[in-house]
Amino acid sequence: MNKSISSQLLMLFLFIQILSALPAGWSFISDPSGGIIGISTDLLDDSPFADYLIPGLLLFIVLGLFPIIILYGLIKKRPFKLAEKINLYPNQHWSWTLAFYFGIVLVVWINVQLFFLKEFFIFQFIYSMLGVMLIILAHVPSTMKDYASVD
Repeated sequence: MNKSISSQLLMLFLFIQILSALPAGWSFISDPSGGIIGISTDLLDDSPFADYLIPGLLLFIVLGLFPIIILYGLIKKRPFKLAEKINLYPNQHWSWTLAFYFGIVLVVWINVQLFFLKEFFIFQFIYSMLGVMLIILAHVPSTMKDYASVD
């Protein structure tokens, strides 16, 4: 079955998120000082973190690996019992629901960054808009139709 343009965009935006979160998260895990990518721990002064290890783990796992599972689900539309348990939209495939949830998580992630870092970077705006686009694309009628559950 061919997917709508809105569904293809949803998958593309998730793929972009994966491609950016995995290396960024890994760089913070590899070098929690942030030196590998030229970011000082001074940015963390008003945060609960002394270095970038925990944010890097969250970035790598939650914003990098988790979307891989979602993207796989959007492509294959296979059952996944654990994901189905947290699907609050039983008329939609679990991958659609998790894509929607993920958009919210991404927007929250960026807002938490803005709260703690007290610094604005253009990438925060870009990724916040990416999260908003994931939410919108998930709710486009053609996307919802592509991922409607068949009972």
